[in-house]
Amino acid sequence: MKLHYKEMGHGQPLLILHGLFGTLDNWATLAKRLAEHYNVFLVDLRNHGRSPHADEHNYDLMAADVLELVDDLKIPTPVIMGHSMGGKVAMNYALNYPTRLTKLIVVDIAPKAYPPHHDDIIEALQSVDLSTTTSRSDIDDQLAKTIKEPDVRLFLMKNIYRKEDNTFGWRMNLDAIDKNYENIAAAITAEVPFKKHALFIKGGKSRYIKQEDIYDNIERLFSLVEVETIPNAGHWVHAEAPDEVYDLVTRFIDAD
Repeated sequence: MKLHYKEMGHGQPLLILHGLFGTLDNWATLAKRLAEHYNVFLVDLRNHGRSPHADEHNYDLMAADVLELVDDLKIPTPVIMGHSMGGKVAMNYALNYPTRLTKLIVVDIAPKAYPPHHDDIIEALQSVDLSTTTSRSDIDDQLAKTIKEPDVRLFLMKNIYRKEDNTFGWRMNLDAIDKNYENIAAAITAEVPFKKHALFIKGGKSRYIKQEDIYDNIERLFSLVEVETIPNAGHWVHAEAPDEVYDLVTRFIDAD
Protein backbone atom coordinates (compact mmCIF):
# COMPACT_ATOMS: atom_id res chain seq x y z
CA MET A 1 0.00 0.00 0.00
CA LYS A 2 1.91 3.04 -1.30
CA LEU A 3 0.39 5.97 0.58
CA HIS A 4 0.11 9.37 -1.05
CA TYR A 5 1.93 12.16 0.79
CA LYS A 6 3.23 15.72 0.54
CA GLU A 7 6.62 16.76 1.86
CA MET A 8 7.77 20.19 3.01
CA GLY A 9 10.50 21.71 5.16
CA HIS A 10 13.76 20.40 6.60
CA GLY A 11 14.95 19.00 9.92
CA GLN A 12 13.47 16.36 12.22
CA PRO A 13 11.01 14.23 10.18
CA LEU A 14 7.38 14.64 11.32
CA LEU A 15 4.57 12.52 9.84
CA ILE A 16 1.01 13.85 10.26
CA LEU A 17 -2.01 11.53 9.95
CA HIS A 18 -5.56 12.87 9.41
CA GLY A 19 -8.84 11.60 10.81
CA LEU A 20 -11.86 9.73 9.43
CA PHE A 21 -13.34 11.24 6.21
CA GLY A 22 -10.31 13.55 6.06
CA THR A 23 -7.34 14.11 3.78
CA LEU A 24 -3.81 15.38 4.24
CA ASP A 25 -5.06 18.86 3.27
CA ASN A 26 -6.85 19.12 6.64
CA TRP A 27 -3.45 19.84 8.22
CA ALA A 28 -1.98 21.96 5.40
CA THR A 29 -2.10 25.34 7.17
CA LEU A 30 -0.48 24.18 10.39
CA ALA A 31 1.99 22.00 8.46
CA LYS A 32 3.36 25.05 6.64
CA ARG A 33 4.24 26.61 10.00
CA LEU A 34 5.73 23.40 11.33
CA ALA A 35 7.77 23.03 8.12
CA GLU A 36 9.76 26.11 9.14
CA HIS A 37 11.41 23.85 11.74
CA TYR A 38 10.81 20.23 10.66
CA ASN A 39 10.71 17.97 7.61
CA VAL A 40 6.92 17.52 7.48
CA PHE A 41 5.16 14.69 5.65
CA LEU A 42 1.38 15.02 5.29
CA VAL A 43 -0.08 11.56 4.62
CA ASP A 44 -3.34 10.32 3.09
CA LEU A 45 -4.28 7.12 4.91
CA ARG A 46 -5.66 4.13 3.00
CA ASN A 47 -9.18 4.61 1.59
CA HIS A 48 -8.79 8.38 1.97
CA GLY A 49 -7.57 11.24 -0.19
CA ARG A 50 -5.34 10.16 -3.07
CA SER A 51 -4.09 6.97 -1.40
CA PRO A 52 -5.14 3.56 -2.77
CA HIS A 53 -8.46 1.94 -1.91
CA ALA A 54 -8.65 -1.50 -0.30
CA ASP A 55 -11.42 -3.74 1.04
CA GLU A 56 -9.63 -4.16 4.38
CA HIS A 57 -9.35 -1.29 6.83
CA ASN A 58 -7.97 -1.82 10.35
CA TYR A 59 -5.29 -0.33 12.57
CA ASP A 60 -2.70 -3.07 12.16
CA LEU A 61 -2.85 -2.69 8.38
CA MET A 62 -2.85 1.11 8.56
CA ALA A 63 0.17 1.14 10.87
CA ALA A 64 1.93 -1.22 8.47
CA ASP A 65 1.08 1.17 5.61
CA VAL A 66 2.79 3.99 7.52
CA LEU A 67 5.82 1.81 8.25
CA GLU A 68 6.13 1.03 4.54
CA LEU A 69 6.12 4.77 3.81
CA VAL A 70 8.73 5.41 6.53
CA ASP A 71 10.90 2.68 4.98
CA ASP A 72 10.48 4.09 1.48
CA LEU A 73 11.38 7.59 2.70
CA LYS A 74 14.40 6.22 4.60
CA ILE A 75 13.50 8.11 7.79
CA PRO A 76 13.98 5.46 10.51
CA THR A 77 12.83 7.50 13.53
CA PRO A 78 10.31 10.22 12.70
CA VAL A 79 7.91 11.88 15.09
CA ILE A 80 4.42 10.48 14.38
CA MET A 81 1.39 12.72 14.98
CA GLY A 82 -2.23 11.77 14.32
CA HIS A 83 -5.68 13.23 14.88
CA SER A 84 -8.76 11.11 15.73
CA MET A 85 -8.61 7.97 13.54
CA GLY A 86 -5.10 9.04 12.55
CA GLY A 87 -4.28 9.25 16.24
CA LYS A 88 -5.27 5.62 16.66
CA VAL A 89 -3.09 4.71 13.69
CA ALA A 90 -0.22 6.61 15.33
CA MET A 91 -0.78 4.80 18.66
CA ASN A 92 -0.85 1.43 16.94
CA TYR A 93 2.33 2.27 15.03
CA ALA A 94 4.11 3.28 18.25
CA LEU A 95 3.04 0.11 20.07
CA ASN A 96 3.83 -2.22 17.15
CA TYR A 97 7.05 -0.56 15.98
CA PRO A 98 8.49 1.28 19.00
CA THR A 99 12.01 1.45 17.56
CA ARG A 100 10.73 3.14 14.39
CA LEU A 101 9.79 6.52 15.84
CA THR A 102 11.30 8.95 18.29
CA LYS A 103 8.15 10.53 19.80
CA LEU A 104 4.37 10.17 19.54
CA ILE A 105 1.73 12.93 19.40
CA VAL A 106 -1.99 12.10 19.54
CA VAL A 107 -4.67 14.74 19.03
CA ASP A 108 -8.06 14.30 20.75
CA ILE A 109 -8.57 10.56 20.75
CA ALA A 110 -8.10 7.83 23.38
CA PRO A 111 -7.07 4.22 22.74
CA LYS A 112 -10.50 2.96 23.86
CA ALA A 113 -13.32 1.64 21.69
CA TYR A 114 -15.98 4.20 20.79
CA PRO A 115 -19.68 3.54 20.20
CA PRO A 116 -20.86 4.10 16.60
CA HIS A 117 -21.56 7.79 16.04
CA HIS A 118 -20.92 8.38 12.32
CA ASP A 119 -23.80 6.30 10.95
CA ASP A 120 -25.78 9.39 9.90
CA ILE A 121 -22.80 10.83 8.04
CA ILE A 122 -22.09 7.59 6.18
CA GLU A 123 -25.76 7.24 5.28
CA ALA A 124 -25.93 10.84 4.07
CA LEU A 125 -22.81 10.43 1.91
CA GLN A 126 -24.09 7.19 0.40
CA SER A 127 -27.46 8.80 -0.38
CA VAL A 128 -25.95 11.41 -2.70
CA ASP A 129 -26.44 10.44 -6.36
CA LEU A 130 -23.19 11.66 -7.85
CA SER A 131 -23.98 10.21 -11.29
CA THR A 132 -26.70 12.80 -11.90
CA THR A 133 -25.32 15.68 -9.84
CA THR A 134 -24.12 18.68 -11.85
CA SER A 135 -22.83 21.08 -9.20
CA ARG A 136 -21.25 21.21 -5.76
CA SER A 137 -24.19 23.25 -4.50
CA ASP A 138 -26.50 20.39 -5.47
CA ILE A 139 -24.36 17.98 -3.44
CA ASP A 140 -24.48 20.38 -0.50
CA ASP A 141 -28.28 20.59 -0.77
CA GLN A 142 -28.55 16.80 -0.69
CA LEU A 143 -26.25 16.49 2.32
CA ALA A 144 -28.08 19.30 4.14
CA LYS A 145 -31.18 17.12 4.40
CA THR A 146 -29.35 15.06 7.03
CA ILE A 147 -26.26 17.05 8.03
CA LYS A 148 -27.37 20.45 9.32
CA GLU A 149 -23.93 21.88 10.21
CA PRO A 150 -22.45 23.80 7.23
CA ASP A 151 -18.88 23.38 8.48
CA VAL A 152 -19.29 19.57 8.62
CA ARG A 153 -20.67 19.53 5.06
CA LEU A 154 -17.79 21.72 3.88
CA PHE A 155 -15.28 19.33 5.48
CA LEU A 156 -16.91 16.27 3.88
CA MET A 157 -17.14 17.92 0.46
CA LYS A 158 -13.39 18.37 0.35
CA ASN A 159 -13.50 14.71 -0.75
CA ILE A 160 -15.39 15.58 -3.94
CA TYR A 161 -13.51 15.62 -7.26
CA ARG A 162 -14.39 15.56 -10.95
CA LYS A 163 -13.67 12.41 -12.91
CA GLU A 164 -12.40 12.33 -16.50
CA ASP A 165 -16.00 12.05 -17.75
CA ASN A 166 -16.80 15.27 -15.82
CA THR A 167 -19.02 13.52 -13.25
CA PHE A 168 -18.32 13.85 -9.54
CA GLY A 169 -16.78 11.18 -7.31
CA TRP A 170 -15.69 10.65 -3.71
CA ARG A 171 -11.97 10.33 -3.07
CA MET A 172 -12.65 8.25 0.05
CA ASN A 173 -13.73 4.63 -0.22
CA LEU A 174 -17.17 4.89 1.35
CA ASP A 175 -18.00 1.21 0.96
CA ALA A 176 -14.83 0.11 2.78
CA ILE A 177 -15.34 2.68 5.54
CA ASP A 178 -18.93 1.51 6.04
CA LYS A 179 -18.01 -2.18 5.99
CA ASN A 180 -15.08 -1.74 8.38
CA TYR A 181 -16.59 0.82 10.74
CA GLU A 182 -16.32 -1.53 13.74
CA ASN A 183 -12.57 -1.74 13.10
CA ILE A 184 -12.35 2.07 12.98
CA ALA A 185 -14.17 2.38 16.32
CA ALA A 186 -12.14 -0.43 17.93
CA ALA A 187 -9.74 -0.07 20.85
CA ILE A 188 -5.96 0.01 20.53
CA THR A 189 -4.40 -2.63 22.75
CA ALA A 190 -0.93 -4.01 23.51
CA GLU A 191 0.78 -6.28 26.01
CA VAL A 192 3.80 -3.99 26.35
CA PRO A 193 3.45 -0.19 26.78
CA PHE A 194 5.22 2.39 24.62
CA LYS A 195 8.15 3.60 26.69
CA LYS A 196 9.20 6.69 24.73
CA HIS A 197 7.79 10.18 25.18
CA ALA A 198 4.18 10.71 24.11
CA LEU A 199 1.98 13.81 24.05
CA PHE A 200 -1.83 13.68 24.02
CA ILE A 201 -3.59 16.94 23.16
CA LYS A 202 -7.22 17.18 24.26
CA GLY A 203 -9.84 19.71 23.21
CA GLY A 204 -11.43 21.12 26.35
CA LYS A 205 -14.87 21.19 24.68
CA SER A 206 -14.47 17.70 23.21
CA ARG A 207 -15.76 14.50 24.83
CA TYR A 208 -13.39 12.17 22.98
CA ILE A 209 -10.93 12.02 25.89
CA LYS A 210 -12.55 11.86 29.33
CA GLN A 211 -10.69 12.17 32.60
CA GLU A 212 -11.04 8.46 33.34
CA ASP A 213 -9.49 7.62 29.94
CA ILE A 214 -6.20 9.17 31.05
CA TYR A 215 -5.86 6.77 33.98
CA ASP A 216 -7.66 3.73 32.56
CA ASN A 217 -6.27 3.68 29.02
CA ILE A 218 -3.67 6.26 28.10
CA GLU A 219 -1.23 6.00 31.01
CA ARG A 220 -1.45 2.19 30.93
CA LEU A 221 -0.27 2.03 27.32
CA PHE A 222 2.06 5.05 27.24
CA SER A 223 4.52 5.16 30.13
CA LEU A 224 6.04 8.61 29.50
CA VAL A 225 2.91 10.49 28.56
CA GLU A 226 1.93 14.13 28.92
CA VAL A 227 -1.73 15.12 28.50
CA GLU A 228 -2.40 18.76 27.63
CA THR A 229 -5.85 20.35 27.35
CA ILE A 230 -6.65 23.34 25.14
CA PRO A 231 -9.72 24.73 26.93
CA ASN A 232 -11.57 26.53 24.13
CA ALA A 233 -11.18 23.89 21.41
CA GLY A 234 -13.43 21.02 20.37
CA HIS A 235 -12.48 17.84 18.53
CA TRP A 236 -10.92 19.77 15.63
CA VAL A 237 -8.24 21.14 17.93
CA HIS A 238 -5.69 21.97 15.21
CA ALA A 239 -8.27 23.97 13.22
CA GLU A 240 -9.83 25.76 16.20
CA ALA A 241 -6.65 26.52 18.17
CA PRO A 242 -3.72 26.33 15.72
CA ASP A 243 -1.43 28.62 17.74
CA GLU A 244 -1.84 26.56 20.91
CA VAL A 245 -1.32 23.28 19.04
CA TYR A 246 1.76 24.69 17.31
CA ASP A 247 3.25 25.77 20.64
CA LEU A 248 2.58 22.40 22.30
CA VAL A 249 3.90 20.38 19.37
CA THR A 250 7.11 22.36 18.87
CA ARG A 251 7.87 22.48 22.58
CA PHE A 252 7.35 18.70 22.86
CA ILE A 253 9.43 17.80 19.79
CA ASP A 254 12.31 20.10 20.75
CA ALA A 255 12.50 18.95 24.40
CA ASP A 256 15.36 16.62 25.29
